[in-house]
Amino acid sequence: MTARDNDDQPETFISVDIETAGPVPSRYAILSIGACRVDDPEQTFYVELQPEHTAAIPEALAVTGLSIEQLLERGERPERAMSMFEDWVLNQVSAGSRPVFTAFNAAFDWMFIADYFERHLGRNPFGYSALDIKAFAMGSGNTSWAATSMDVLAARHLGGRALTHNALADAQDQAELFRHLLDERDALAGATTTTVSLGE
Repeated sequence: MTARDNDDQPETFISVDIETAGPVPSRYAILSIGACRVDDPEQTFYVELQPEHTAAIPEALAVTGLSIEQLLERGERPERAMSMFEDWVLNQVSAGSRPVFTAFNAAFDWMFIADYFERHLGRNPFGYSALDIKAFAMGSGNTSWAATSMDVLAARHLGGRALTHNALADAQDQAELFRHLLDERDALAGATTTTVSLGE
């Protein structure tokens, strides 16, 4: 999915989801990263990381099914994982286009990803901004913040299925949700003035 900003620069929306051992990157590690293109969710990325910290909230591990001990043995080193992710992201965009980090409750995923990119690579292929699907749903639907919960939106746009807490599967579900929201917005606007289109 691409769009053009005021400078007519193409943009490619990348749906990103992470699983972590806790709520903040200063104390807890990213356990896995999943991503896909919004317009082509079969173009995917997934990696499990060696935890930088062993601290973990039991409930966070329980929902992911991931183990700190197992990831210490089989996970990719964080710097290698972020380099792999950067390479994949850049391979998804054509020359002159830029990737747009897109997530549900992006504030959470973004703070971890931005922190890891800056500390391990010294750069971030997404730049310094992210698109929050929750905020998009609130604005485009002229609705309340409470009405943009995943339970509410999944019932309307994902057949009621719950997120699995597998980072890749959730990134693909987020991509589907965002496409539905864009279609709904365009239908309400008569689809005559939209600046977002599928494909490069």
